[in-house]
Amino acid sequence: MNIYLNGIFKPRKEATISVDDRGFLFGDGIYEVLRCVNGRLFRLDSHLRRLDRGIRALSIGLSEAQRADLPEIMQKLIEMNHLQDQDTTIYMQITRGASSPRSHAYPAEETPPTIMISATPFQPNTMLHQTGAHAITVPDVRWSRCDLKTVNLLPNVMIAQQAKERNVFGTIMIRDGIVTEGYNNNVFMVIDGTMYTHPDSPYILSGITREVILEFAEKAGIPVALVPVRESEVFYAREVILTGTTTDIQPVIRINDRTVGDGEPGPVTRLLQEELVKQMF
Repeated sequence: MNIYLNGIFKPRKEATISVDDRGFLFGDGIYEVLRCVNGRLFRLDSHLRRLDRGIRALSIGLSEAQRADLPEIMQKLIEMNHLQDQDTTIYMQITRGASSPRSHAYPAEETPPTIMISATPFQPNTMLHQTGAHAITVPDVRWSRCDLKTVNLLPNVMIAQQAKERNVFGTIMIRDGIVTEGYNNNVFMVIDGTMYTHPDSPYILSGITREVILEFAEKAGIPVALVPVRESEVFYAREVILTGTTTDIQPVIRINDRTVGDGEPGPVTRLLQEELVKQMF
């Protein structure tokens, strides 16, 4: 597979970065993951807006020309790797670049960023979308700027490992007794006919699929409450849903040792799944 790295398209196995790259040394960078279905980048503008916000917040020196080239680069990768007719994920990472000697503070403003973009075939877990998945609750031990999609993902990695060791699909993270999100997805809960999700804040990354759901819920007249939900309230939910770019809309039918609702994906989940498929395809 070919990737894009700092202005050059090349085979992935030939791509290298400097040992002085700040993404490698400090996790000093941001990333985005997009879905491409049948050659069409899904919600490209939303992903780029979130990318722009991260670039500004971290003061990474991405030029206007480099920013303007990103959509064309993604499309070219899809074509080069013959992925026009496949479900694909696009991974884009931008770090503050390489500087020496190693120093925590930002390097000179003229330091060029490192830009890497790849395209990979993707197979959604459609079977699990139909049957539902199991999840566990875990403490949310991440830093307090989860709203920025940075490459500092070690806490997420460690939480994902807990899910793997417990042989469950995902996690529901708890901070100070409040449900925040999953390690790579957002959480929705249907309680007494209303769909709850954590409000936008530095403690969650507002997902693009989350954005789709909120837009559709407003049009469909589904009551939505953007308010914190306590951990104890989750177990009263009739439906629990994990959402994300690679998660899609994943119903959760069991949390820890307790069944959610009737133990099957519920009607709100099914409605949302149908709408997402319509928009993507």
